[in-house]
Amino acid sequence: MAQQQNKLKLYSYWISSCSWRIRIALNLKGLQYQYIPVNLLKGEHFSPEFQKLNPIGYVPVLVDGDIVISDSFAIFMYLEEKYPHIPLLPSDLPKKALNIQAANIVSSSIQPLQNLAVLKYIEEKTSPDEKIPWAKFHIEKGFAALEKLLKDHAGRYATGDEVSMADVFLAPQIYNGMKRFNVDMAKFPLLTRLNDAYSELPEFQKATPENQPDAPPA
Repeated sequence: MAQQQNKLKLYSYWISSCSWRIRIALNLKGLQYQYIPVNLLKGEHFSPEFQKLNPIGYVPVLVDGDIVISDSFAIFMYLEEKYPHIPLLPSDLPKKALNIQAANIVSSSIQPLQNLAVLKYIEEKTSPDEKIPWAKFHIEKGFAALEKLLKDHAGRYATGDEVSMADVFLAPQIYNGMKRFNVDMAKFPLLTRLNDAYSELPEFQKATPENQPDAPPA
C-alpha cells in the first residue's frame, strides 16, 4: 500500500471545490499524496503541459503511476475501487444510490454553474452585477433539493452516522455557498448542521482551502 500511495499526485487549486472534494477523500482514506498547485487565476490550467493531463483544462487531476484521471467524480470512484480499506460508499444499495444522487446534485447541478469560467462569461456577456445573483440562484436551488432529499435519511452526517460520499461533496459546496456567495443558510438548517459536523473532523479541516500550500497569505 505504501508503495502505491507514494505514486499519487494531485493537481489542485486551493479554492477549487472540485479539488477540495478529492483532498477530503484522500485524507479520509489515509492516502499520502504529492500536492501540485495549478494556479487558475494565472491560467496555468491552459498550459500545454497541463492539458496533456486533462484536455478540458480543469482541476483536479490525479496521477497514480501511469494512470491519469481527471474529473472529481471519476477520481472519487477510482479511489473507492482501488483503495477500499476505508469505504466511502455504503454497501447498502439504496443508501449507495442516495449518496451518488446527492453528490451528483452538487457536481452537476450546482458547482458547474458557479465556477470561474461561467461567472467570467456571465460578467462579460451581461454585467459584473449579475454573476453573484446567478450563482446564488443555482446554489440555493440545489441546496433546497438537498434539504428535501436528505431530511429523512441524515444522521450525524448526510446519509447516516458514518461519513460517506455525499459528505465529501457537500462540505466544499456548503462552505462556498456561505463564504463566497453569501447564501443565507438559515433557510437550510440541515446543511448548516452538517457543516458544523464537518468542521469538527480533522480530515475535513486539513482539506480546507486555507490549509493548502498554494493558499495566499492571510
